[in-house]
Amino acid sequence: MQQRTPYPFTAIVGADDMSLALILTSIAPEVGGVLVRGEKGTAKSTMVRALADVLPTQPVIAGCRFGCDPSAPEPDCPDGPHQSESAAAQERPARLVELPVGATEDRVIGSLDLRKALGAGEAAFEPGLLATAHRGILYVDEVNLLHDHLVDLLLDAAAMGRNTVERDGVSISHPARIVLVGTMNPEEGELRPQLLDRFGLTVEVAASREPRERTEVVRRRLAYDADPAAFARDYAAQQAELTARIAATRDRLDEVTLDDRALATVARVCAGFDVDGMRADIVTARTARAHAAWQGRTEVTRADIRAAALLALPHRRRRNPFDAPGLDEELLDQLLDEEPPEPPDGGGEDPTDDSGDGPEDQDDTPDGDGDVGSPEPGPQDPQGHPEPSHQPDPSRAEHPSTDQSAPDQADQPADAPDSPEAPPAAAPTIGVAAAGTPYRARRFAVRGTGSGRSGRRSAAYTESGRTVGVHAPGHEPAGAKVHLLATLTAGAARRATTGTDVGAASRSSEGSGAGLRLQAGDLRHAVTRGRESNLVLLAVDASGSMAARRRMDEVKTAVLSLLMDAYQRRDRVGLITFRGEGAELALPPTTSVDAAAARLEDLPHGGRTPVAEGLLEAARVIARERIRDPRQRALLLVLTDGRATAGEDALARSRRVADSWSRSAAADTDVVVIDCETGRFRMGLAADLARRMRAEHVPLEQVAAGAIVDVVDEHRARPDGTAGPHRTDRRSAA
Repeated sequence: MQQRTPYPFTAIVGADDMSLALILTSIAPEVGGVLVRGEKGTAKSTMVRALADVLPTQPVIAGCRFGCDPSAPEPDCPDGPHQSESAAAQERPARLVELPVGATEDRVIGSLDLRKALGAGEAAFEPGLLATAHRGILYVDEVNLLHDHLVDLLLDAAAMGRNTVERDGVSISHPARIVLVGTMNPEEGELRPQLLDRFGLTVEVAASREPRERTEVVRRRLAYDADPAAFARDYAAQQAELTARIAATRDRLDEVTLDDRALATVARVCAGFDVDGMRADIVTARTARAHAAWQGRTEVTRADIRAAALLALPHRRRRNPFDAPGLDEELLDQLLDEEPPEPPDGGGEDPTDDSGDGPEDQDDTPDGDGDVGSPEPGPQDPQGHPEPSHQPDPSRAEHPSTDQSAPDQADQPADAPDSPEAPPAAAPTIGVAAAGTPYRARRFAVRGTGSGRSGRRSAAYTESGRTVGVHAPGHEPAGAKVHLLATLTAGAARRATTGTDVGAASRSSEGSGAGLRLQAGDLRHAVTRGRESNLVLLAVDASGSMAARRRMDEVKTAVLSLLMDAYQRRDRVGLITFRGEGAELALPPTTSVDAAAARLEDLPHGGRTPVAEGLLEAARVIARERIRDPRQRALLLVLTDGRATAGEDALARSRRVADSWSRSAAADTDVVVIDCETGRFRMGLAADLARRMRAEHVPLEQVAAGAIVDVVDEHRARPDGTAGPHRTDRRSAA
């Protein structure tokens, strides 16, 4: 089938920042690639795929599967040794290799050539996508959905510039210097910080809101769909002009100078935004040189550094996934306009640093971010401006402004369900708790071995991982990889049972090319064990009794911390709140931490306590998620004091729901009840709730704001790797 003509790169309307980032990383591959973030339908993939047609051709050594450069052959190339002779060189189009999200590990790093192994008995290596992309671009669409074991492979290749394979009798290492380009929709989840830092540049794209520009986009797309070849011919001259300009810019890149003054400005900008490590300085300097060459200059100017910083720093200043992406351009201009300091003499303070002024001066800065050298910036609003920190501290007094409920409703007998003198329900005062700075959560694992989607949380039988056995013939799951040794052993055993001496057959076949003939029934598939992702569902009592003593601050901080840990480990986290007369799913199960943080920011609290409604909503959510993904295991955390007060028979109803939990659709879900009851006299209602649900009961004293995840860790994981106690055993222990 004839391949369709690609959409011309120069025909794409808008997306100037993305176009510039792709061109700069093509001019200077050492910049490190581009990550493109944006909503769906913004031509992200179209522009990346169109880039290959405007890149200059590159010389390669003829017959080399790894694309070695004739002017500098790799001394340890598996297809070498090569002679540095022009006669061995040939031109080929620039490589843009696409890595599918569902690619297997063998396809990425390479594997044993089965045809040669089974036919000639030769352990030959078949290169993978990393070898094909050497000296080119490796493109990953929806990179945030890439399986973690493939992310690990890309991290190794990006860090070392080589791909090393040690498996199936193959031991080989080959160069794999790739330019990584990825596109993603942030609504579908965030990227791991280790991989995020490997992208040199990042760009945010969005659809234009200008009617005339949108009209032009549609007009060009309709023209392309009607006749792709004719449409491409209309832009052929512009494509050739861009290709020639990229080639010329590459040739004069070495002529661009980055003097000490410009280098000091780069360092001041990176330090001013308080980015981690030194990679930001190096990438910004390289990008500034490429931008200067692209603009035809031989010296790096302020404009080059500004353009480089806008592309190289936004994703590196994000301390956690809840920080808004982007860069404060006013602060950037302030840093660029400052006089560079004297060359460093081994110590001392920056004489141009104005961040040591008092609080009054800092408050007068346009962004409220005058202290550009602060080591740990606090939470930020969607515009990137800092907000006051609300780190929960159990030893501090109650929050004076965010908790407007009664002084200590948790300890007042009026809220107790058995109190005959309970006052009539009044209009509750609704407050909004402020979460503190998220902390690093310890990893916890659901007990046993599951079979859910690949992740980094709990033990499971997955499509990738460590080989621990062989599937019985005919019972292997879809996607299971072939176990070569077991397959050959099965074939040899079959020949032995038919009366043919395998050794004699092998000796007689020497020189004739005959070997072991495999049949379909000999095929064996490996049982692989790795880790899976889980659903962590928090059911939070947000009633008035929970508002006292900043408990909601602690709970919201724990939820944010779990979300941050979940996005790193590919878990999904959901939040149910119950207050007043009912319960709601405040945060549907998600891995998108940006959406999660926005939902949690305005989470209200106050009113009565509908415990039964909260448990019923949790059961519904778990049942619904089980239909969507039957293999994903769930963990339910219920944070409440157990004081059911919504309705006349609230307490009795909550007990009936708890008693029937073992018969519900969520019966096999691990449950932990965190008892938030405080005061000298306790009614033990949360403990009774845990006993009825056959869940583990954990008093609040053991789960301070920074320890909620630790309790789950201790409950689920054991130092020796064994499973926790059976659910029926936990009832007596509770």
